[in-house]
Amino acid sequence: MTLTQMKYAIAVADTGSMNEAARSLFIAQPSLSAAIRELEQEIGIELFKRTSRGVLATPEGEEFLGYARQVTEQYRLLESRYIEKKNIRRKFSVSMQHYSFAVHAFVEMVRQFGMEEYEFEVHETRTWEVMENVKDGRSEIGILYLNDFNRKVLTKLFKENGLEFHPLFDCGIYVYIWKGHPLAECPSIGLKELEDYPCLAFDQGKYNSFYFAEEVLSTYEYKQLIRANDRATMLNLMRGLNGYTLCSGIICEELNGSDYCAVPLKRGEASPEETMTIGYICRRGSAVSVPGQRYLEEIGKYRTVQ
Repeated sequence: MTLTQMKYAIAVADTGSMNEAARSLFIAQPSLSAAIRELEQEIGIELFKRTSRGVLATPEGEEFLGYARQVTEQYRLLESRYIEKKNIRRKFSVSMQHYSFAVHAFVEMVRQFGMEEYEFEVHETRTWEVMENVKDGRSEIGILYLNDFNRKVLTKLFKENGLEFHPLFDCGIYVYIWKGHPLAECPSIGLKELEDYPCLAFDQGKYNSFYFAEEVLSTYEYKQLIRANDRATMLNLMRGLNGYTLCSGIICEELNGSDYCAVPLKRGEASPEETMTIGYICRRGSAVSVPGQRYLEEIGKYRTVQ
């Protein structure tokens, strides 16, 4: 297996076409096809399938491409620094479920490091994409939660995709609403009291399994349910429709403002999902970079904010 073969496979995946990849690589299409076949024979897996939509990577191919992209990117960095003598910035990327505290921790980390040495990326996205981004090397770290309901399924997926989960802190379940909500002054809120208001949930796209839900009690039969795909829309729905969502109770006023509050969900209503374990995933056996360590330190500060 050579670096050239890995670059060829990445080009095929990026273009979705042997012909287009060959043109971009300035080689003959038969030569490219032969190189891909030799690579598949050497590693013992089929990387691509031809379909009516073009050439698509197989599940095994997606995993291989994730590793290949990391290798070729590292080689590009080595080549730029030691052969071309360029001073290029290193990269740090994190993906997360829709947590304002995780975004705020990212902001604090960037402030501490500055942007002269590093190029930063942050992806606030769906659960499946958090895992995909870390598996494929697009992000070094992914932030999500486990509880008694989703733990077995997600842990199995972590193992299958070469990922490890590391817990950061545990938190209870809260009802997140705006301060003008009729129930905002209650010491705690039960699900029956919430029936007159719409529950807000983050849309998980085609991976809309109960186990990928960012909110606990995903199997509960809500009388009113609205799905949205970004945090700003959620906040607007809370104000406009007195909507609510179930969350960790960690509020980041620096980003969301001071117009929202988290009220404890009445004990026993989420059993056996009373506790969320916020943690991070990374590739199995990989070392966390210096900015990654700083980022996790910033998130760790929230373990006492409950």
